[in-house]
Amino acid sequence: MSSPPWTTPDELSDQVRKLWVSGRILADQLDQDNLFPLKLRLRRARSRDLDERFDAVRQWVRLLMSHARNQQGQGYEIQWRQINHRTRGANQLPWQIVVPTREDALKMIGKSRTAARFDSLSTELLAEFPALRDWLIRRPLEALKRGDDWPQLKGVLRHFIRTPRPGVYLRQLDIPGVDTKFIQARRSLVSELLESVLPKEAIDPTAGGIRGFNRRFGLASRPSLVRFRILDPDLYVSGLSDLSVLPEEFARLDLGVDDVFVTENEINGLAFPPHPRSIVIFGLGYGLDRLAGINWLARARTWYWGDIDTHGFAILNRFRHRLPQARSFLMDRTTLDTHRDMWGQEPADCRFIGQLDRLNDSETALYQALRDNALGERLRLEQEHIRFNWLEEFLRCHVKG
Repeated sequence: MSSPPWTTPDELSDQVRKLWVSGRILADQLDQDNLFPLKLRLRRARSRDLDERFDAVRQWVRLLMSHARNQQGQGYEIQWRQINHRTRGANQLPWQIVVPTREDALKMIGKSRTAARFDSLSTELLAEFPALRDWLIRRPLEALKRGDDWPQLKGVLRHFIRTPRPGVYLRQLDIPGVDTKFIQARRSLVSELLESVLPKEAIDPTAGGIRGFNRRFGLASRPSLVRFRILDPDLYVSGLSDLSVLPEEFARLDLGVDDVFVTENEINGLAFPPHPRSIVIFGLGYGLDRLAGINWLARARTWYWGDIDTHGFAILNRFRHRLPQARSFLMDRTTLDTHRDMWGQEPADCRFIGQLDRLNDSETALYQALRDNALGERLRLEQEHIRFNWLEEFLRCHVKG
């Protein structure tokens, strides 16, 4: 026999539990949302049910009553409506379920003690950081989850309030009981809290996400370096051939080179063969912007070598916005066809499908073929899969030594 199709006490508790999971019951103490008295959804027995399932209706009513507030001393209240039936006469049936107070809701789902912890925590936090009220309303369960971390988190907030945008490395912050790893492991949470308590002028709105944490809150970051190898022994700097320098230092380092090769793959940069009056720069990725505005670089022949895929051509296009004279190499149809046995697939989330305005005709044709899957599904030839003798042959035949 199937169970009655009307709302059960367990289903009523589930409705309250969903409000707990959303954080609304905890937040109600802070935001005066007037959540209570709380009306719950009720699938009711109707007049026709008295005809068809009278005994089942009576059992359902008894079940609801046995879990109600007047029986349990807590929980929901039943509001009744009289149903006048032609054969059954006048009957009182549940018409609406109401949870009168927050405490009643908490007792229905066994969360009274947990809520008391939140109330105590929020009172303590707001006494020192009143600006956290909105965050506590939005994220009450997160506040509870971080219970053991709050002594250190409060120390972090105090430090940044006293010293906004400190301009030092994270490692240099002198906060009792808080080490670098504590903040690094909780940067997302710390960002939310700092955004709540700091004035707008102490936050850089152009820096977002985990990677932008330091810049957003005025901490020093590891400097971006330009790594390059000098390919001509006659140009070594004090006997050094493999160097990593700050972009501004690189801009001053005019080595008198004729050719500058740029490649993404580190091993390609390390293995790049010797070549007269040349250097190879590698590992910059989208950091190619660091090469913009360097006078001696603009005077040299600049060559870019990336993957033969949509992403590689997008980087080449961006590079040319900074260095219009840059030429691509080993990113052509002949190189692709010659290395057919090394073809792979470009990750779907890395593909670029927009318009590229700085490619020449042959580059554009190949990019569009890759973008449109004309040569294969998400076709890709990674630069490290190109045979080394193919690179050597290109340098011998196409780059004047």
